[in-house]
Amino acid sequence: MKILMIAIPNHHFFQWVNQLKGLEYEVYWFNSTDGGSKVDRIDWVHQIKGWKLKYDYPFRYFIKNKFPLIYQNIQFYNERKITTVFEKVVNDIQPDIIHCFEMQLAGLPVLEVIEQRVNLKFIYSSWGNDVYFYKELGVPEEQFKKFLKRVDYLITDCKRDYEIINQNDFRGKFLGVYPGNGGINIEEKYIQAIKERNVLIIKGYEDRLGKALKVIEAIELVPFELLKNLQIIIYSADISVKERVEKSDFFKSLKVEIYEREVFIANADLLQLMGRSILHIANNISDGMPNVLLEAMGMGAFPIQSNPGKATEEVIAHGVNGLLIENPFDSLEIAKNIEWAILNPAVRAQAQKHNVDFVAKNYNREYLKAGIVQLYKDIIS
Repeated sequence: MKILMIAIPNHHFFQWVNQLKGLEYEVYWFNSTDGGSKVDRIDWVHQIKGWKLKYDYPFRYFIKNKFPLIYQNIQFYNERKITTVFEKVVNDIQPDIIHCFEMQLAGLPVLEVIEQRVNLKFIYSSWGNDVYFYKELGVPEEQFKKFLKRVDYLITDCKRDYEIINQNDFRGKFLGVYPGNGGINIEEKYIQAIKERNVLIIKGYEDRLGKALKVIEAIELVPFELLKNLQIIIYSADISVKERVEKSDFFKSLKVEIYEREVFIANADLLQLMGRSILHIANNISDGMPNVLLEAMGMGAFPIQSNPGKATEEVIAHGVNGLLIENPFDSLEIAKNIEWAILNPAVRAQAQKHNVDFVAKNYNREYLKAGIVQLYKDIIS
């Protein structure tokens, strides 16, 4: 069986596709943005990249940085059309299945090619902001529905997105809710007891969707006495977050580590960090079911998470096994959540047991692998 996958270079995609390693599938990956080098983590996959430029001429990066208008004019003639390249890829490979991960950057650019092949089985995995935030991301409703019309099989990372897609006249088959990375690997030996935890961990995205600066503002509103013995770690931090923390007198009195977004942290290392964290805080205005939320829960860190479109409340009951941020722009609300969580270790202890068991039962990577492998077989049969 030949499976052609379309995706941007993404850690969660690499984790998903690696579940098919060593099986009878012949897997190809079309890198829809043509970004980055060959990915060693999936070196067993046929990786289709380097397709965009007709000629990688000398001093290209220098011209791009120093003379952007000239570079733009050159690239107009020097870049191949993605539809032309993808059509040739499909003709050469003759895949049994095309599986698209994410719509805006992976699916829509090649939709016209897939539309021409009505007998080719097409799977779409919706991720994060794909469905809930599509209008704000600049996708017209007509184009959104046109894409869904071509989808034969659907996978979502939360129930919310399936409901939204159903409301838009979806007529394909729903294969189920799966985390975007295919499942969570939990290392139980790194899950520490409540009394041994001394880290407060924050996801540091600050962009159109991520609102980590509001978390930083919230930390400054929490009584110092509650934080002085904790180590605060901010990972995947955008530069604005890093600069804000470094300028803060409040944070200068605390133990703080910052890992910038460009700094790669191995997933195993992040899980170990979560395993000794009191809280994991992430705040944004749009998302699906965040993989880091499931990982934090599985490692026993008490989650404080925003709830866009009510996706997060599918796994968190407020005040029971975590706390929901209902207004991602309200730093006072976030501060009250942080303070409440720190002052209620008994709730955190109970939540830890529940969350670790819940993730092990519902999102265990080894458990989900069999279903993921089988769904491709079922589609062909």
